Amino acid sequence: MAERLFDEPEDEVLLLSAGAGHAGMRLDSFVQEATAGSECPVSRSRAAKLCSEGRVLIDGRPGTKNDRLAGGAAVAVLLPAPEPDRVGPEDIPLDVVYEDGDIIVVDKPSGMVVHPAPGHTSGTLCSALLFHCAGSLSGIGGVSRPGIVHRIDRDTSGLIVCAKNDAAHISLSAQLKDRTVHRTYYAILCGNPRDDAGTVDAPVGRHPSDRKRMAVLREGDPGARPAVTYWRILERYPGFCLAECRLGTGRTHQIRVHMAHIGHPVFGDPVYGGDRTPFYEKHKNLTRGQCLHAGRLELVHPRTGERMRFECPLPPETVKLLGILRASAGIAAGGADGSLPGDPGAADSDNDSGRL
Repeated sequence: MAERLFDEPEDEVLLLSAGAGHAGMRLDSFVQEATAGSECPVSRSRAAKLCSEGRVLIDGRPGTKNDRLAGGAAVAVLLPAPEPDRVGPEDIPLDVVYEDGDIIVVDKPSGMVVHPAPGHTSGTLCSALLFHCAGSLSGIGGVSRPGIVHRIDRDTSGLIVCAKNDAAHISLSAQLKDRTVHRTYYAILCGNPRDDAGTVDAPVGRHPSDRKRMAVLREGDPGARPAVTYWRILERYPGFCLAECRLGTGRTHQIRVHMAHIGHPVFGDPVYGGDRTPFYEKHKNLTRGQCLHAGRLELVHPRTGERMRFECPLPPETVKLLGILRASAGIAAGGADGSLPGDPGAADSDNDSGRL
């Protein structure tokens, strides 16, 4: 089985508990019974298939369909995300930062979904790319994600690189896996961390009771995947700060979950507590969600081997928010054009900067 890259959707995790009355029951039969009547019912035949794929765990270990359960056993069922329908081209304007015959780098606006998903079947980046590139995109991602190598959240703005052929897709995916692609984000955070810089090294996985959210989990928990975020503070304001965050891994919602975990959610984030301040209520017209921007991207060109660095300015709404916050802190206005603050890669001294 091919290794699952981190840009794919996370599994849905069902956590089940075997009671005393389930002692001796076959694993596939138990999964069928325990999920009957739930919003995610699993038939016995599907449970058997999931067992064969290593997606049913008994006390953290893969089980077979014939395994007999002990009373009190914890069972986790990892349901793969459904594959959306085939995507079609749509004439949607794109802010293209760079393009050649192998790759295209786009500044994605906040509010745009990268690829089709339940509830978001049109208006996606995939559809815009299919129109712009006249169908010349890598097919490795499948019919629903042509050219897509990695993702950023719907309400996160900024840089995303897409592959225009399979060779470029393979190269970029390998770079992402080897963590030689450097992605730097800029976030307005609620509160002010005590330190000026730090690292969050905490596993991330699907929230155990709310599958629409992610959460920091314990190592070894079902669905927990290693996650590392490097951060540093660029400016401080009363009650808020501007931070640079660099990904050491690329999990769903990673920066948002990690910053909330240390008590400083991304401003405006309605999922992880960034929308609970009077300042947000007063200025929520300046944000469509979390104030998180993928401002810098470094990679090696799949064909030439040249190391490349791309940048895109902060969104106008974020620039306005920063102007208000800077005024409250008595900081001279700067970056009115959305230019990025700080030095590239300063969140991690081992991050070598490239060139265009």
